[in-house]
Amino acid sequence: MQDLRIGIIGVGVMGADHAERVVRRISGARLVAVSDPDLPRANALAESLSRPAGIAEQTGAANGSGAIRVIGDPLDLIADAQVDAVIIASPGFAHAEQLMACLEHAKPVLCEKPLTMDTESSLRVVEAEHKLGKQLIQVGFMRRFDPEYAALKELLDSGELGRTLLLHNVHRNKTVPDTFRSEMIVRDSLVHEVDVARWLFDDEIAKITVHAPKPTGLVANGALDPQFAILEMASGAIADVEVFVNFQVGYEVRCEAVAEKGSATIGLGVDVLTKRAGQWGGVVPEDYRARFGTAYDIEVQRWVDATRRGEIDGPSAWDGYAAAAVCTAGIQSLQEGRPVEVEMARKSEVLG
Repeated sequence: MQDLRIGIIGVGVMGADHAERVVRRISGARLVAVSDPDLPRANALAESLSRPAGIAEQTGAANGSGAIRVIGDPLDLIADAQVDAVIIASPGFAHAEQLMACLEHAKPVLCEKPLTMDTESSLRVVEAEHKLGKQLIQVGFMRRFDPEYAALKELLDSGELGRTLLLHNVHRNKTVPDTFRSEMIVRDSLVHEVDVARWLFDDEIAKITVHAPKPTGLVANGALDPQFAILEMASGAIADVEVFVNFQVGYEVRCEAVAEKGSATIGLGVDVLTKRAGQWGGVVPEDYRARFGTAYDIEVQRWVDATRRGEIDGPSAWDGYAAAAVCTAGIQSLQEGRPVEVEMARKSEVLG
């Protein structure tokens, strides 16, 4: 089977990381094109990752691909006959149009969260994909591929601890740009725990309350940071989430599941614990690329393998829609200071 020819839209931090991943660590795929409004950045990345034809065979590299093209218009990249599949790492406001184009050209796509910026456009994407009769969209909720989260999911599904009753989540970033506003904390950060809760409980979220405690004084943009969310599942179980995107220390993600017969915690960062000079401790990673690098590698490799089989192997467009619906309600809760019911279409009515 020929290598999957991948085009990447958006080569900021996440897109550039994916580009390097496809070229250096993913088998069965080649990076053939990138697109970004910042053409100098796109050209520099393409040049740094391109290999002259034949070098791959000489060095044994699995996916050296020759020159990587820079395509100015992302819609032209999607339509290009030399691109088999697309990774979307552009800003969320561009996702709806780009996803619709991928569906129009029958291009499998791995779309970084959010699926789209609101519930209505996310539902239109789900409906458009369903009309095709084939799943082409996978959403980049990479925590499902993290070995620690996967082990926790397996443990909870085994029933060894009885029914899962509560989830306690912590999501902290060292810092974010000044442009990262209060609503973005819900839509771009909390969204990960929204998907984690749906996945671990295997249930939908019925109600969300987002509290804004006293904000940190270490940022100047007036963002309501930290935030504390309570997610009420349809079954009656509850998940809580602390999101603090200007934590100053580093990137920290934890999850504790409390069940009838015990509890389980991941993200403690205790793989390497040192004692020296009268102190003990470990290292707090700078950002998500260090904490979830393995998860991203597994996610993209499994997406490539599944795409070559004509399938998806991860969160679907429906999962992206469900997360968007919860985050839309979460933003309303943050603005109005009250619990908000999550409004969602019935899955059976949309997908049959």
